[in-house]
Amino acid sequence: MEKRRENGGIVSKAISFLLNRITLIALAVILVLFVGGKFEVASATQPNAELEIQKLTSCYALGTDAIGRGNLQEGKNIYRDCFTQDSVLTAIFPDGATQTNYGTDSWADFVYSVFQGNGYTATQHLMGTINISIQNNQATMTSYLHATHKRSETSIDVANGTYEDQVVNRNGRWKIRNRTLKLIDFLNLSSPTTASSSTNARSANSSTTFIRPNIPRIKE
Repeated sequence: MEKRRENGGIVSKAISFLLNRITLIALAVILVLFVGGKFEVASATQPNAELEIQKLTSCYALGTDAIGRGNLQEGKNIYRDCFTQDSVLTAIFPDGATQTNYGTDSWADFVYSVFQGNGYTATQHLMGTINISIQNNQATMTSYLHATHKRSETSIDVANGTYEDQVVNRNGRWKIRNRTLKLIDFLNLSSPTTASSSTNARSANSSTTFIRPNIPRIKE
């Protein structure tokens, strides 16, 4: 009888030991899957975040060119998809003059006044050399600007510069909170009013001139 009890105790201990080992193995497997899954999600999310942030540069360019066509309201609507409601936008011109506006509607009004004041009939903003750094729900982004502003069939203003952005993720969407444009030049390019077959004549009649764009001061 005692022998059976002893054997039963040994069997019970063995079963208990096996159950403990199985439980530990199961927990280890679950932990590995959970941690591995988190790393996989993180690695998959990072490229998506960068793509979403990069699209903000195109969003702004499209909004600005809508204003360049004379459609102020369309430009305002597009801007609202690019920026937070409390956004701050600043432009620094080559001569050191600055312009700061609070909110995209105010900025759109400023851009419209500049374009209309200078007689632009169309604009085209090209973005490139985009660099993004993400940390949790915030990011910084820089991008290069090459912008063409059409005055007439023979005259355009060309601007080049760098956008420096602070970007935030709010409610699952990335938007620009602060944007600073640092212009390195703003030039007028003109061509002859009549066609010429002579390259030398065209070169002699063409001109490149640094200009100070007409920047009206509007109340914030």
